[in-house]
Amino acid sequence: MVASAEEAFRDEWGRVLAALIGILGDFELAEEAAQEAFATAAERWPHEGVPSNPANWLVTTGRNRAIDALRRRRTLAEKTRLLEAEAERATEMEEAEAIPDERLELLFTCCHPALSTKAQVALTLRTLGGLTTAEIARAFLVAEPTMAQRLVRAKAKIKAAGIPFRVPPDYLLPDRLAAVTATIYLIFNEGYGGRGELAGEAIRLGRALAELMPDEPEAQGLVALMLLLEARRGARFDGSGEIVLLADQDRALWDAAGVAAGRAALDRALALHGRGPYVVQAAIASLHAAEPRDWEQIAALYAELARLTDSPVVELNRAVAAAEAYGPATGLALIEKIDGLNSYRYLHAARGELLARIGRTEEARAAFARALELIDDEPERRLITRKLRALR
Repeated sequence: MVASAEEAFRDEWGRVLAALIGILGDFELAEEAAQEAFATAAERWPHEGVPSNPANWLVTTGRNRAIDALRRRRTLAEKTRLLEAEAERATEMEEAEAIPDERLELLFTCCHPALSTKAQVALTLRTLGGLTTAEIARAFLVAEPTMAQRLVRAKAKIKAAGIPFRVPPDYLLPDRLAAVTATIYLIFNEGYGGRGELAGEAIRLGRALAELMPDEPEAQGLVALMLLLEARRGARFDGSGEIVLLADQDRALWDAAGVAAGRAALDRALALHGRGPYVVQAAIASLHAAEPRDWEQIAALYAELARLTDSPVVELNRAVAAAEAYGPATGLALIEKIDGLNSYRYLHAARGELLARIGRTEEARAAFARALELIDDEPERRLITRKLRALR
């Protein structure tokens, strides 16, 4: 049950915006209407109470604000008449039947191939995830004005190209899947880093996608991966807010039902002969949930994932797993071969850890110090600081 406008924003932003885009057919107008609806809710709900159906109330309010805006502009007269007719039929929409869930339509619209992959992901994070432009810019490691321009261009491209607001026909779905899964997983990662409601939103979108494409193993693999990672949330931080590394986590705090659901989704993906990146990552996450962990198998799966993705970040994870399986010197040798991650804090943190294990203390200290220069997350900063102080 939604208790406040703030909670409604977290839970309902994507659904409300998707519904308004479906009604209005215009990203900019729908986003303005949604923002005004949530602002109105923040003003009125504390005094009047939260409506019984908050999402419908917000859609109705946003649609009425859009009608007012169109009147003021004295343009799009035909659209105004159509919207007014609909408003008359459902003035009290918030108390009537539930609005249709059009988030998948919005997801596939945002991930249309006419847009660049970066624009697809950024636009979906903004519209469905409700992230601010600044938050998306941080996720992409670009300046906020650059991201703002990217979002504006993406919305303009949708409007100019007449990109339809709908789920594409079956024969186009497989080709559109890569961008959609990447988008959902980026939303999940943003939520896994602290905004739990976004992780839940990503899991809901992933499940909807898997339902829409029941024979697509990568959709099942994505759901499995997210569920298995989310199951650890309760053990990732201790009572004082400090990060607890996976090896030190209290597994009694893990969500056993989430692990089981993730493994069930992985089994479905494997039954569909899935061998793609999300299926492989889910298999790795499942092995991490076992005790003891099979580090040789984990390292082998990371090697396969590196082959599939050609990602230096995956190579780093492979190196860490190899260090556990075959010793820190083996992992360090793999890290030293990685290019393109000099500004990636986890590379320096992992390198510092392995250098410390083989007794190269001064080099380890320098690596941890470099990691600290790149960290902007306070719990991570405290973790690396503790490691640095522990060096002798």
